[in-house]
Amino acid sequence: MKKLWQKLIKPSSKYPIIALVLAGIGITLAGTFVVHKGFEATSTIEFCVSCHTMEQNYEEYKESIHFKNASGVQATCTDCHQPKDFPGKVFRKLEAAKDLYHHFVTGKIDTPEKFEDHRLGMAQTVWDRMSKQNSKTCKSCHSYDDMDHSKQSAQAAFEMKQAAAEDMNCIECHKGIAHELPNMAGGFQKDFEVLQAKAKSQGATAEKLYSLGEKDLFATADANGTVSGNLLPASEVTVLERDNDMLKVEINGWLEKEGRGRVLTEYMGKRVFKATIRGEVKENEQLIEELTDSATNIVWQNVTVEAWITADDMIDDIQPIWNYADDMYGATCTACHAAPTPDHFGANGWIASLNAMSAYYRLSKTEERTLLKYLQNHANDTGGAGAH
Repeated sequence: MKKLWQKLIKPSSKYPIIALVLAGIGITLAGTFVVHKGFEATSTIEFCVSCHTMEQNYEEYKESIHFKNASGVQATCTDCHQPKDFPGKVFRKLEAAKDLYHHFVTGKIDTPEKFEDHRLGMAQTVWDRMSKQNSKTCKSCHSYDDMDHSKQSAQAAFEMKQAAAEDMNCIECHKGIAHELPNMAGGFQKDFEVLQAKAKSQGATAEKLYSLGEKDLFATADANGTVSGNLLPASEVTVLERDNDMLKVEINGWLEKEGRGRVLTEYMGKRVFKATIRGEVKENEQLIEELTDSATNIVWQNVTVEAWITADDMIDDIQPIWNYADDMYGATCTACHAAPTPDHFGANGWIASLNAMSAYYRLSKTEERTLLKYLQNHANDTGGAGAH
């Protein structure tokens, strides 16, 4: 190594030092020119859509305001997908090698059907990248400081002022601005299928279990018998007895003393529903304590009831359900705007807030109840951490 280093730093006996310096400068300039021209050639729309796998993206882009608008200012592929700074540009080019690999080797998205199968994953990759960069490609054209809020609608001005104050990520509110939104339900619905598969083994032995969905309550170990209530999603039960595919469980919750007392809640004074009880299940209710809510002067009773449920769709840990619900929240409530954090509202406040948005998302009743339960258990008046 020492001899090699000496040869490298030793003046050449064959060429003048000035010649070597000039040669080095020439090579550097030539290399810079080639890299510049290479970036220039690979940063055009024509290059980006030269692969047939990008044809669908291109057709969607042509329908967007970034392609054609009143001002005639067009944002090209690289304006959104490639940072302007040199290190960011180089890194993005290196990342694109993966796209070439899938195009020429795996054929991952070489048909419209394959493209749709992977649309959600591809979109999430781009959104994650933009989030990590704080949407710097967007902000290279759209600056919070240069916006004239007087020329925006009242609602837009309100939202943009708040976004500017927090230096929000553009992608939090503007998903689908240039391409069609993927089926956002695909991700969390697959998560649910994984949870169901786990539940088949976990429900067999654990003492504490949590419901993945809604379940009928029975007074006896007969799933064909009279239904005497319902256990709601993400609700904890204690297993008392097992009989083949049936579980005898104890459910602990709060009831309003006045009225019919059929709805069990997780907390006193908060409408975080756990189960509905009636008939023979209601009749075996056991009182633990009775308290008055100081905020409303309503008397609440903490009770337990015993009931039978089927053993399917019961899991031994609540956290995977919260993770699934969190993914659902991100997929459902951030497609159009930045969603508030779960602790933004109280448990009761989330009922009206989610209700107001119900026209804008497509969830099954069970999915909606699971999402509400997650938000309520992470609200600002339930500890913010889902603690029961």
